[in-house]
Amino acid sequence: MHPSATAARARPNLTQGPILQTLLALAWPIVLGNVLQTGYQLIDAFWVGQLGSRAVAAVAVSFPVNFLLIALGSGFSVAGSVLVAQNFGARHTKMVNHVAAQALALETGLALLLTVGAHFASPTILHLMGAGPDIFEPANQFQQVLFWGLTFNFGFLMFQALMRGVGEVKIPLYINLVTLGLNFALDPLFIYGYGPVSALGVAGSAAATLVTQVLSVVAGLVVLLRGRSGIQLSFRGFRPDWALMARIFRLGAPSSVDLSARALGLSVLTTLAAGFGTAVLATYGIGSRIIALAIIPALGISLACSTLVAQNVGARNLPRALQTANYALGVSFATLLALGGLIWLGARPLVAFFLRGDPLVSEQAVEFVRIAALSLCFTGVQQTVSGAFRGVGNTLSAMVLTITGIWVFQFPAAWYLSHHTALGFRGIWWSFVVANVLISTVAGLWYWKGNWHGRDLADPLAPQVAAATPQEEKLV
Repeated sequence: MHPSATAARARPNLTQGPILQTLLALAWPIVLGNVLQTGYQLIDAFWVGQLGSRAVAAVAVSFPVNFLLIALGSGFSVAGSVLVAQNFGARHTKMVNHVAAQALALETGLALLLTVGAHFASPTILHLMGAGPDIFEPANQFQQVLFWGLTFNFGFLMFQALMRGVGEVKIPLYINLVTLGLNFALDPLFIYGYGPVSALGVAGSAAATLVTQVLSVVAGLVVLLRGRSGIQLSFRGFRPDWALMARIFRLGAPSSVDLSARALGLSVLTTLAAGFGTAVLATYGIGSRIIALAIIPALGISLACSTLVAQNVGARNLPRALQTANYALGVSFATLLALGGLIWLGARPLVAFFLRGDPLVSEQAVEFVRIAALSLCFTGVQQTVSGAFRGVGNTLSAMVLTITGIWVFQFPAAWYLSHHTALGFRGIWWSFVVANVLISTVAGLWYWKGNWHGRDLADPLAPQVAAATPQEEKLV
């Protein structure tokens, strides 16, 4: 028997059993894994913070650009995860493997194109981002190294997505745990140098991350090629299936636009903050990192919701898919409400973790974090609704929610409040509250009143499977 078929049989059936228990069992490793992924940035920020506010600003101005490039590829990992989950729920094993190989090939090709383009465009990008002469050179060095790691970053994102599609969330967690520990050791070595290793300064933090990204991808490929975790890759499977790649592209493109719109929004907000000087830019860099860490539980619950909804769609169990989304909404709102309160209370030590020796920036960052924490629970609503939309393959609606939240609500609010009220740069902080409340209201109304799931949800890939060898494809 094919090892992937054996692994699929052994995996827990996520389309049966208590919904809340299943949701939490899938969500917590995703949340912890995302915390560890963010840990790369947090560790970088900690060590770079010891170099002073100019170094922090150099990293901050590069962060949105890197986020944008990753977003362009992450949408296709969303498509890969959804299609794998739907076919896994339908017990179409061979198509699970085929989708995984084609999605990984598509993602790798895109990553290589972006790496080359971004490498040559780096100085221009920084000028457009408003990087001042005092931070331009270290920012460019840091950004160039990040760009070299795009292919490996994309590869591991796709590996995580494919594993999530079959309900295997612990293996990526273990890989993240090991490589994070390695990154913690390499960061000070590359930043400050030791013995034969030259001090690279700000760029050293990116170099440490690059090394661990390469190791993560190698580990992920070994798992997929061995085929004992629900997916079995083979080199023959990478032969282009243009029809399937087109299907992945159509499903992934709205998610890429979704995530890119979010990243571009952060870039615009970063540029807006840079207009108020290096101190405000550094403040925004620190505060946005803390907020990004805070919403990880919402993102994890959203991803778990998307996987469970997709598997139930594949199993032709729409009522359970909708019940799963309802549970996820409640869990996400309650979790982010509690977390927002904790962050408000602990804002000062959180900021101190990232920056020392600059009282002005520290005080501004504490204020920013406390303001943004007020509306974290509303972020949970929008993220979970988007996850439910993606699970049924409705990535277009999720995209509309994101674009509306950032470009219709947040950016106009940030511009108006910071330039036309007495709030000044603090208007950027308050735009987070305005946008989160408004978009969660829109998302909630769309979810409860809309017909986002009222269409034929049959797995579009199933007919291809049935046309091949039914006895071999279906798990019974």
